Amino acid sequence: MSPRRNRTNSAADRAQAPAAPLGGSLRRTESFRGEDWVVQTVAGTSGRSYRCPGCDQEIPSGVGHVVAWPDHGHGVEDRRHWHRACWAARERRGSAVQRGRGAPKY
Repeated sequence: MSPRRNRTNSAADRAQAPAAPLGGSLRRTESFRGEDWVVQTVAGTSGRSYRCPGCDQEIPSGVGHVVAWPDHGHGVEDRRHWHRACWAARERRGSAVQRGRGAPKY
C-alpha cells in the first residue's frame, strides 16, 4: 500500500487562510523596561547569525526569532534579535553580563 497523499488546497482555500504568525512580518507593540518596543517575528532566512541580548548566545541562520527595537528608535542600529523564549522571559531575567576570559564569575 502506498502512503496517503496530501491534498492540495484550491486557490480559494489559500486566499482565505490566515497569515502565518511565525514566518510573516507581523508587527506588534509591547512594553519592556518602561518603554514601548516594536516587536516583529522573523523566519531567520537572512543567512546571518545574531547574538541574543537575553542569553548572550548565538541565533544561527535559518532559526526563527524575534526582532525588537524601541518605538522611538533611530534606525537599524537599535534593532535587537532575540530568541523567542528569551524575549518571552525578558522581565524575569537579569541582563546578560559579558565577561572577559580572566574575569571572575561572581
